[in-house]
Amino acid sequence: MQNHQPVEPPPQPASPPSGLQLVFSSKLSLPIFTGTKIVDAGGSPLQILLADTATGTRMDNKVKVEIVVLDGDFPEEDRSSTAWTSEEFGRNVVKERTGKRPLLAGDCLTFTLRDGCASLGEIEFTDNSSWIRSRKFRIGARVVRDGGRGLRVREAMTEAFIVKDHRGELYKKHHPPMLEDEVWRLEKIGKDGAFHKKLAAEGVNSVQDFLKLSVVDPLKLRKMLGAGMSDKMWEVTIKHARRCELGNKHYIYRGPSYCLTLNPICQVVNATISGQDCSNLDISGINKLYIENLVRQAYTNWHDLQEVIGIPSDVASLNQGIYFLCLRLMIDYPSLLHVIMLYQHLV
Repeated sequence: MQNHQPVEPPPQPASPPSGLQLVFSSKLSLPIFTGTKIVDAGGSPLQILLADTATGTRMDNKVKVEIVVLDGDFPEEDRSSTAWTSEEFGRNVVKERTGKRPLLAGDCLTFTLRDGCASLGEIEFTDNSSWIRSRKFRIGARVVRDGGRGLRVREAMTEAFIVKDHRGELYKKHHPPMLEDEVWRLEKIGKDGAFHKKLAAEGVNSVQDFLKLSVVDPLKLRKMLGAGMSDKMWEVTIKHARRCELGNKHYIYRGPSYCLTLNPICQVVNATISGQDCSNLDISGINKLYIENLVRQAYTNWHDLQEVIGIPSDVASLNQGIYFLCLRLMIDYPSLLHVIMLYQHLV
């Protein structure tokens, strides 16, 4: 009879020791320029959390934290989760170039984390990232140890990013431009250059100002810029300006017998004359010069116009284009009354 020895269960792997980690709560807002406040994707100051490595639960331990700049190539490839050591992290901290200021400037780059959370305040880069091999930085956070004792707290780091020189941003053209952009953001108009100064002297300070005048009196606008702007340059500037997104704001200009609805660049969206909508009138009887004169008056009194939120400007522009096509046809060919019906059907 054989003796059966009790079978021992196979040894279980030891549970990994509990640990802590620093974490940036959100991604960065990109791009980043020198001299510009660094914020997260929501526009708020960067926030550091202390969390349990296994569960992600926020911990309330009190620790001293230092913010540093890291080489964008660290860690290598697939080692971004847990694989680096404190020594490797330290070897990849990037210091300023010789003769330069510290790479990061701010209110407080070393601080005490209480209740497991802290905001970094205002921090900014003083130099671009073009001079290191990877051409990218990361922002890192590590615990300042007291004599090397205690549980290891894994360091935090952001995604890798390029830091651009703010001098380039100062003169950067916007694609597409915005209505509120300064007029020198348009192609061929340099900041503080001759064209910029000529326009500013005439009160044309924004892209919206430029576009409004291009609608109401394009010859005046062209004359402002003078012979120094060639026809080719003019076409480039106008083409760039017209890429501007108009949004859905509209402006009402009223008088005793008229009401014009204009888009943000002074184009007519709708016109009511003597209580009747223009689309329902005998267009051959409309005095086109009268409407143009009303538009010029509206332009002159722009700040007195009533601002409303209306239909999107791309739809308004389509309707306006159809309307003025009908207007031109009816003036040239008064017998084509069915054009009005076509316009009403399309809009």
